[in-house]
Amino acid sequence: MRDPLSPAVNPNVPSVARVYDYLLGGKDNFAADRAVGDQILALSAQSRWATLENRYVLARAVRHLAAEAGIDQFLDLGSGLPTQRNVHQVAQEVNRDARVVYVDNDPIVLAHGRALLAENDRTVVVQADMRDPDEVLARDEVTALLDLSRPVGVIMCGVLHHLDDEEDPAGLVASYMARVPSGSRVFVTHFARSGPNSAEAERILIAGIGSGRFRTAAEIEALFGGLDLVEPGVVFVPRWRPDEPLGEELEEWQMLLMGGVAVKP
Repeated sequence: MRDPLSPAVNPNVPSVARVYDYLLGGKDNFAADRAVGDQILALSAQSRWATLENRYVLARAVRHLAAEAGIDQFLDLGSGLPTQRNVHQVAQEVNRDARVVYVDNDPIVLAHGRALLAENDRTVVVQADMRDPDEVLARDEVTALLDLSRPVGVIMCGVLHHLDDEEDPAGLVASYMARVPSGSRVFVTHFARSGPNSAEAERILIAGIGSGRFRTAAEIEALFGGLDLVEPGVVFVPRWRPDEPLGEELEEWQMLLMGGVAVKP
């Protein structure tokens, strides 16, 4: 099976980071990435809004972690290519001293991230495989910036649905949370099996990227096993602490992703 997180840059093989970059309207992608994105967009012209909503909820979650939970250090796993309202920008608006480590296995992410963060000494980009917590947390760049004796905000935004069941995504969440202290929080978003187009979107994404699957609401909630979910629990991402009131009914594209935040007791 092709490894969706392989560090090799091959313009003929779609990359998780570059497909998302294309769906977000970015320019750091190749024809193979756009082909996957265009198949998803062909399902519904509004599919791009689901990807944008994933960025909006990320900003709300980081603001919650920094402002309400008082967390001032973040580990963003599978961070993807830099775009607007990145984790460090949101966190440092709340606390200028907040520290952020971005982790991604795509060398293009590393190159763009280092250029973006060249003058920010409280933020670093690390090229590593998020599936290996021991390796990630032992990196010199990580240990230099994060104090793992204090609460950490762990970010897994739109990454776990790229893992097969055999890779044990729930176990991966548990493994990272076992390495951080009480009071740490984790934020997860995940493609959901809901709505008439979700099965076809799943087929397209997995055929293009090479692994993973959409999961049910119960399976997504199970990713937080042993942790205490904060209100409103695991919900469709537009309903996670929206900045403005939402109507009772969601449109189909608003039900492609679910997510939540949980705290380690």
